[in-house]
Amino acid sequence: QVQLVESGGGLVQAGGSLTVSCPASGRTFSNYAMGWFRQGPGKEREFVAAISRSGGRTYYTESVKGRFTISRDNAKNTVYLQMNSLRPEDTAVYYCAAKLTIEPVLLTRANDYDYWGQGTQVTVSS
Repeated sequence: QVQLVESGGGLVQAGGSLTVSCPASGRTFSNYAMGWFRQGPGKEREFVAAISRSGGRTYYTESVKGRFTISRDNAKNTVYLQMNSLRPEDTAVYYCAAKLTIEPVLLTRANDYDYWGQGTQVTVSS
């Protein structure tokens, strides 16, 4: 089992940048595919970005491509989401998620993940 705790959320102006982090505790972090999801006010939880076990492969939802970067540091047991050129529509609670896997997969569906953090609020003002 792995425990996830997001941090780094906050209030930022449109066009600004923010990096959210998700350190993991528990079993070997490098055995987990990781992802970031978000849930805006009155919206369903949606996929944002995914990264493979080694970090060699990444995938993004179309609306954040070129603005967001997912990365991981397996030595620090942490996954990051760097967010640039933020827009008001990026306002949401951001969640990290983990899936134990032996394959270098990229997972985009919430149901694919076994472990979730509690979320961190990101608010982008116009």
